[in-house]
This record gives sequence, C-alpha cells and structure tokens, in this order.
Amino acid sequence: MDMATSLKSLLLAVQQYRDGRTAQNAAQLQKQVEEVSGLKCDQLLSSGQVLPRECVSGLVELAGNPNTNQTLTGSIISLLAKLACDDDSREILNSSYNLTSTLASVIHCHSATAGEPLVLQCLQVLQKLTYNTRVFQSTNYIHELIAFLMTNIQSQNEDIIMPCLGLMANLCRDNHSVQSHIKSLDNVKRFYRTLINFLAHNSLTVVIFTLSILASLTLNEKVGEKLFDAKNIHQTFQLVFNIIVNGNGTQTRKYSVDLLIDLLKNPKIADHLTKYQHFSACVSQVLGLLQSKDPDSAGKVLELLLAMCSVSGLRSLLCEVVFRPAAPKLRAVSRRQGTGLDGGRKTESGLALVQWLSSPVDGAESCSLQALQLLNELLEEALGAESVSECVLSFIEMLLPVLLGLLRGLDPSQGDAHIRKHCHRITHVTSLLLNILRLIEPVSYPCVTSVVVCFSQVCAEALLTTLELMSKLRQQVKDMETSFYRMLQDQRIVTPLSLALTSQHRERVQTGLSLLFEATPLPDFPSLVLGESMAANNAYCQREAELSVKRVAVQEVPPFSILDCSSGSSRSVHSLVDKIQNGLELQEQVKDSHVSEIIDVYEQKLSAFASKESRLQDLLDAKALALSQADRLIAQYRFQRAQAEAEACKLGCLLKEAERRREDLQGELSSQVLEVERSKADMEELLQHNARLQQDSEEHQALKGAYNSLLNRSESERLLKELQTAHISLTKQNDTLRKNHEALQLQHEKMVSVLEEREEEIRSLRSDLQQKNSDITGLRGELRAEEEKVKEKDQERRELEETVDVLRKELNKTEQARKDASIKASSLELQKSQLETKLKQKEDELNKHSSMIAMIHSLSSGKLKSDVNLSL
Repeated sequence: MDMATSLKSLLLAVQQYRDGRTAQNAAQLQKQVEEVSGLKCDQLLSSGQVLPRECVSGLVELAGNPNTNQTLTGSIISLLAKLACDDDSREILNSSYNLTSTLASVIHCHSATAGEPLVLQCLQVLQKLTYNTRVFQSTNYIHELIAFLMTNIQSQNEDIIMPCLGLMANLCRDNHSVQSHIKSLDNVKRFYRTLINFLAHNSLTVVIFTLSILASLTLNEKVGEKLFDAKNIHQTFQLVFNIIVNGNGTQTRKYSVDLLIDLLKNPKIADHLTKYQHFSACVSQVLGLLQSKDPDSAGKVLELLLAMCSVSGLRSLLCEVVFRPAAPKLRAVSRRQGTGLDGGRKTESGLALVQWLSSPVDGAESCSLQALQLLNELLEEALGAESVSECVLSFIEMLLPVLLGLLRGLDPSQGDAHIRKHCHRITHVTSLLLNILRLIEPVSYPCVTSVVVCFSQVCAEALLTTLELMSKLRQQVKDMETSFYRMLQDQRIVTPLSLALTSQHRERVQTGLSLLFEATPLPDFPSLVLGESMAANNAYCQREAELSVKRVAVQEVPPFSILDCSSGSSRSVHSLVDKIQNGLELQEQVKDSHVSEIIDVYEQKLSAFASKESRLQDLLDAKALALSQADRLIAQYRFQRAQAEAEACKLGCLLKEAERRREDLQGELSSQVLEVERSKADMEELLQHNARLQQDSEEHQALKGAYNSLLNRSESERLLKELQTAHISLTKQNDTLRKNHEALQLQHEKMVSVLEEREEEIRSLRSDLQQKNSDITGLRGELRAEEEKVKEKDQERRELEETVDVLRKELNKTEQARKDASIKASSLELQKSQLETKLKQKEDELNKHSSMIAMIHSLSSGKLKSDVNLSL
C-alpha cells in the first residue's frame, strides 16, 4: 500500500476514534498507525502536503488527551518520533503542532509513575525534539516538566536519570529564561550538589550531560568558576576530547562538541585551551573523524573546528595541524603511486576536508558548506602570515580544480530546491576563490607562480560560470539584470573573457561568445583592452607552438650525446652559459662532434625560458592595467571602511557611557522613590497619632462634663489632678509632634534639593543627548553618501538608530518618573500644610483647655475660702 492511501486510512481511523472511543475503533487506529510507521516517512511533513499535516494534527490531539489508551498513545508517539527525522520536520512539530507541550502534559499526567515505558518514551522523544531548539518559558507545562526533571534527576532510578539529564541539558542550553527559572527555585543548591556527584559516574554520557547542564547554569557564577578553574579545566578538555574521539555513539559525540563550543564562549576558558599542551594531538585525532562516511559526526566536527576558528589564538594552531605534511610512509606510498613530490606533501586532514567539500548537493550539503567556511577561515590565516609554507601552496594547487568542479553541474530540470542549494554552494565557493586571490597576490615567492597561473584559469572559468548563471536568472531575480550588466562593463572582465575566447575548449569559447554578444552593445565595455589581451594570448600560443616543435626536434638527438654532458648540466645551466661565452675551457675539454647539438639543446631551453619570461611579463602588464583601478578602489574602500568603523566605535563608546549614566540615575531615582515611600509611611503614622489625640480630646470633653456634674470637693480635687495629668501628657505630646514636624520639614527640604539636583542632571543629559542626536544626524548624511559603496554599514547604522531610540524612550520614562516624583512631593507639601493647620487648631484647643482649667482652679480656691469663713 502506498503512502497516500495509508494516510487517508489513518485520517479516517482518527476521525472514527474521535467520534466513538470504542475498543474496535482503538484497534483499527492502532493498526493504521503501525502500518504508517512501517513505511518510509522521510521529509513527509516538510513536503508541504495537506494530508500528512491533518493526520499529524489529529494524532497530536489524541496523544495529549488523557482519556486515550496508553498503548495507543505509545504507538502514536513512536510514529511522531519517526516523522521527526530532520531539522525541518522537528521545527514543524514544535511550531505548528506544539508537540513539546503535548508530551510535557503526558509526562505530567503520569508523573506519579515515572518509571513506566510511556514516560521514558516521551522523555526520549522530547530530547530528540528539543535538541538545538529553544523552548520558551511560556510553553504549556514547561514548569511542571522542569520540576519533574529535577525531582527524578535527584532520585535513585538509573533508568530515568539519563534521559532526564539529556532533556535538561537541551532545555538549559542558550535559554536564559529557563536558566533563570531554575536558579530561582528553592532546591537549586541541592540540585547542584547532585549534579556535581554525577561527575564521578561510570557512564561518560551522564558525565557529558551533567557538564553541559552545569556549564549552562553556573559558568558565569562562583560555582562555575570553581568547577571550571585553571586546575580542573585541563582535565575537562582531556575528557571531552577523549569522548569526541572514542565516543560510543553519535549522541554522546554531539553533546561533547556542544559542551566544548559553549565553553569556548568564555574568554578565560578559551585562553586556557590555547595553552593546553595536548591541543595539537587532540585536534589531529578529531580531524581523523572526518575520514569516516558519517555526515552527522563530520558535521559536528566541522562545527567544532569553526567555533575554534572564532578564537584568535587557536586559528594558527589549527592551520599547523590541518596543513601539516603527511607522514614519511604516506609520502613514499604516494610517490610510488605516481603523484610526485607535491602529491606527497598533501595533508591527510586537508584531503578529508576536500572529500567532504565535494559531497553531493542533495546529500550532506551542510557538511560541504561547513567545509567551505572552514577552509576560508584557515586559508585566510595561513596566507595572511609573514611566510607561506609549501604545504599550504601545494594544498591550494590541489584545491583549485575541486573548486572549479563545484561550480559546474547545475541542472535546472532537478527542481527549485536543487538549484537553491547549488547556488548557495556557488556563493561560498566564489567567496573562497576571491579570498584566496586577495591573499595570494601580495606573496612574492617564486614557488607561488604555478599556483597563480593555475588560479587565473580557475578564477576565469568560475567567473564565466557565475556570469552565465546570472544571465539565465536575470529575468526571475530582482536587480539581477542590473548587477549582470554592471559586471560586464567592469575592466576586470577582460582577462577571463580573453582566456575563454582563445581557449582550446569548445564550451568555454561558446560561453565567452555568448557573454561577448551581451556585452558589446554596452557603452563602457572595454573592447580595446579585450582585443589587446586576446592578441597577447594568441602570440603566447604561437610561441608555445614553435617551442613545442623545437622540443620535438631536441628529443630526436641521440641519447649518448646528452649523457656525455649530463654531469655538467646537472650542476647549473648558468655555469654552462658562462663556459660557452668564454669559449676557452669548452674548446680544451670538449672537441667531439656532438658539442653543437648540445649547444642547440641548451639554446632552445634558454629561448623557451626567455619566451616564458616574456609571456609572464605580458600577462603581468595586462593584469597591472586591469587591476590598477581595482587597487585604487580597494584602497579607497579600506580607508572609508576604517573611517566608518572608527566613527562607529566612537558612537558605541558614547552610547555605552550614556547608558551607564542612565543606569546610575535610575538607581538614584529608585532610592529617592524609596525615601518618598518611607516619608509617606511616616505621615500615615502621624495621622494615626493625630487620630489618637482626637480621641484623647473627646475623652477630655467627657471628663469636663463629668466634672461639672460633680459637687463633692474631694471628687473635684481628684478630677482636677487627673485633668492636670492629662494636660501635662498633652503638652508633651504637643512637643513631640512639633519635633516630628520639624524633622519632616528638614527631610522635605533635603528631598526638594535632591530633586533639583536630579532635574539639573536630567537637563544636562538631555543636552548631551541632543548633541549626540546632532552627531548621529551628521553621520547619517555621511553614511547615505557611502551607501552605494559600503552597503554592509547600513545595518550597523540602523542598529545604532534603534539603540538611540531605545535611549530616548528610556529618557522619556525617566522624565515621566521625575514628574511623578514632583507630583508626589507636591502632595506631601499639601499634606504638610494640612497637618500644620490641624496642629494650630490643636494648640488653640489646648489654650482653651488651659484657660478653663485655670478658671476651675480659681473657682475651687474661692469656695475653699468661703467654707473657712463659715466655720469660723
């Protein structure tokens, strides 16, 4: 049964089971799922067909339903795991179907029985799905999944520890939100201790998973500094390299490479690796993995080497290892096979790189692109050195024909995907060729001549192939026609076009004629220079033909005549020329009949050398004429680029300084806000205290009424004493309130002065920002003038503008916060004035109370005198 029929039956079974969850429908769906699992499902989701997507949608829905049978759920998850066979399919399952959250919900439902096969299956599929994929913290059931993983990692169940560690390593890698969530948990220290204990585990896979989790969580903290310090880091390097080289499976090797790449992002650890004494030997063993046929292992090795190239101290060491000559035994074998001396100098690692470089487009295309990028980095480092070794030059001689072969083979009938991949590879190949040409031209060693001659032919054919591709795609691609005609009018097109028109290969001549037909009507096409270059090429071909005739005549000379003077010719051609010029020693020692023939042989050799020298001189003159303008443009571009980079660095420094000052002001403003909140709390306490005073005043009024109703003198005296005591306490409270009011007034004055200082700083910052805005406006004008020549700086300018906009928004926020603080200060002023009014009212009331007490006292003293008189 074919795939389409099986998918239709599967979709029908899913709908039937969804309508009625009977045992018969479950068995039918189980059968259809197993049938589809037995078919080839490669790139089924990435094909864009509707039927597979509907089937996957229904299966994911059933897998996430807790009412689905566990056996059926396991079969569905197995089928989904088989569909996730490539990166595109995994991305579709994550983004379009939320399979990660579905599997996390299944694990959450069965978290009580963590050791059952369904949970282990979900963990394994999740580890496969989340590899090199960032899972957002907003994903459903992600927090529950993290808690489940931490709990089971700290358990004693060996069967579940390894998949939990692998999944945790995926979730933590390059995911700051998940890292922050784990660090905020209460049991994180216990979790760290458990992970550190795992470093002594007997399984290397468990050790690598543990190191990866610790590197993600603690690399920039104190725990990570102790764990990856100078004492332990060399042992870690040795362990990781051993696992990469001698790992039992691809999974362990992948995680080991990822761990080493993450460690290289730390500058201290990268510096330790440059000083690692076994680095060259370890890299040699890692490069040996490129000789295998496994594209996954080769891809991870190339990814690791590219990451090492990003560290400046490791690039030169990598060049020494990659371009190191082969062993003497290998060189002897290569000589026996007829490859010659140069073939013996080719490196084992370089040959492995070239092998992956020429992999098919529809096969391991990622390995091919990674190999191109790696060679670009390494050759830039090797050719940019003060002295270039013969091994590097021989490797370039071997590399150039391979690169030329990669530029061929474009077949439009194989579909758009094949053309897109082929064009992507052509872009990297042409970039590598241009970098080699740029780096190899300043080298003035005699051994580079053959490389330059071969390279000119390779570059000519590469450029013509690229132009032919642009000619075919100019109607389908935007702005392709403009770029095509601009390149045809470039002065540098002369050399490759003349080589094609004077070539002995029919295909090259036809390509050159088609391009010439397109370029002739253009106004700035260098037709005169092209004619001179073609004439020079024809003259060179004619001289080569004449010399070839002479060489054939020389080969007919009897062999014994050449053998008689072989000892003299082996010493030096120049010594023989000197002997021929003086004529004395030659007449005394050589007087046989073959002297003239020998002289003719060496005269022909000398004439051949002279013709080659004249040909090289002609080529150099033509190249100097064609590249003079290019050198001037390159110099101008480098100057402008350096100037733009300097301006960009200056702007970056200014923006960093403004950001630092903004952060300082933000911190001071937050402290002031805290002080205002504290003041507000003090005011609330004062209001409560005033309420209590009001209650005391009301009690005083009640006491006054009670006093008026009392007639007994003893009771009046007692009430008087109580009133006096209350008056004293009220006086003390009044003094306390006055002191508090004065302290609050002083604090308010300090806050007002601090706010004025902050306003002055904000005004100065605003003037600085206006100045920076004016500077940025000027730089925008300069960058628009350079837009056609330096398009790469456009993106950097946009990023700078976005950063300035962010700063403006932050400044507006700061200004709004300052206004809020001013409003709060004014509200505090209003509250202070209200408190002063209330205090004045209280003082008036206290004065009234004092006068009333005095009256009562006077009345009581008058009554006492009258009683005394009556008794007398």
